[in-house]
Amino acid sequence: MEHEIPKLFGTSGIRGKIAEEITPELALNVGKAISTYLGKGHEVVVGYDTRTSNLMLERAVSAGILQGGCHVLSVGMVPTPVVGYATMKLNADAGVMITASHNPSPDNGIKLWNPDGMAYLQEQERTIEKIIHENNFYKASWEDIGKITDISPVVNDYIEDLLELMNIKPGLKVIVDCANGAASHLSPLILRKAGCRVVSLNAQPDGFFPGRKPEPSEANLQELMKVVKVTGADLGIAHDGDADRMIAVDDEGRMADFDKLLALVSAEIGGCVVTTVDASACIDRTLEEVGGTVERTKVGDVHVAEMIHTIGANFGGEPSGTWLHPQFCMCPDGILSALRVIELVQNKGPLSKLLDDIPSYPTIRDKIDCQEDQKDPIMRKAETELSLIYEDVVNINLKDGVRISFTDGSWVLVRPSGTESFIRITLEGKTEDKARMIHEKAAKFIHDFL
Repeated sequence: MEHEIPKLFGTSGIRGKIAEEITPELALNVGKAISTYLGKGHEVVVGYDTRTSNLMLERAVSAGILQGGCHVLSVGMVPTPVVGYATMKLNADAGVMITASHNPSPDNGIKLWNPDGMAYLQEQERTIEKIIHENNFYKASWEDIGKITDISPVVNDYIEDLLELMNIKPGLKVIVDCANGAASHLSPLILRKAGCRVVSLNAQPDGFFPGRKPEPSEANLQELMKVVKVTGADLGIAHDGDADRMIAVDDEGRMADFDKLLALVSAEIGGCVVTTVDASACIDRTLEEVGGTVERTKVGDVHVAEMIHTIGANFGGEPSGTWLHPQFCMCPDGILSALRVIELVQNKGPLSKLLDDIPSYPTIRDKIDCQEDQKDPIMRKAETELSLIYEDVVNINLKDGVRISFTDGSWVLVRPSGTESFIRITLEGKTEDKARMIHEKAAKFIHDFL
């Protein structure tokens, strides 16, 4: 039965530690499963980020694809959005990106893409898992083994199509921190071609991430924040390891509030916007002012993409900085997201003022270390008992984790990470004191279990 099949995919592909969870054997099997799923003769785009294990896994997954009689379109070391774009642009049948995104250096992973550039849906992931579990691979005969084609020039098409989509006038000074990741060359180049005066940080590809950790958190972006302020730049841009995400720093050297930034761009685009259950209510309030609407879904860019596709939304994103631009491609794109913010600042004024004008509650995002086998028991307990530790609960939402709403508009979401060994706590409080109280009780609830 399906529930007996080992689960490989989290909320954003397969991820884990190299040699422990992510091995060449696994990558080979994923490649073989993709060919088995697609059928002989189909084409698969394959790319990878800067991690030290990138070529090992890329060669293994490619070998599996070839064995199944499918062809590899090799794009080389590129940001994740280029793989999604190339899959769509070249009418390929699937895409594979070797990346662990924002995870630390010892990790790597595999993410799969559909022909429209959208990540594999859950039912597709289950099918791949089933093929691997049953060891039920198609093996092409010697004369039908697939071929490898170099498609790296498609990066030039990506650059041209991005710049054609945007309307940016020359002049803004932008500091871009690439985290030694896959966007190290491409993001500064595109921003310069768009007319920005660019200063780049950590823009030499290096899988050890010597400049900073690939997670674009406030703790890891201190250098960027200082450089923006000292140089008088208009804003700063930070990417994660594979550049499917973008975080901004305003002209005062402050890291932009994730939710406020998403709200700003959502309001600029307008219409129907999709976001996740962990996103702030400031998005709803900001969209209401321009006659837009908000739909919420589970955490994970694949869920956002699926709902965008289903309801025909104009835009979608997670507060993490993973944004989808359906008029371009259904793959999250941190470089396009950066261009959106740059265009917004150019048209509307300083980012600091734009952010300050958006009302919001005090927000806390926390993560608590948790072993994988402890996640399910904790969440089962949270579903039945977490609400009992609070007094003014008005609603309990179990769509993705446990989201509790309070009478004054405050809320808290407790959910397991789908990519790392954490339980995540996200909340908004009506006041700082209320936020701290909600957080302290939720954190104690989890720690007491551990």
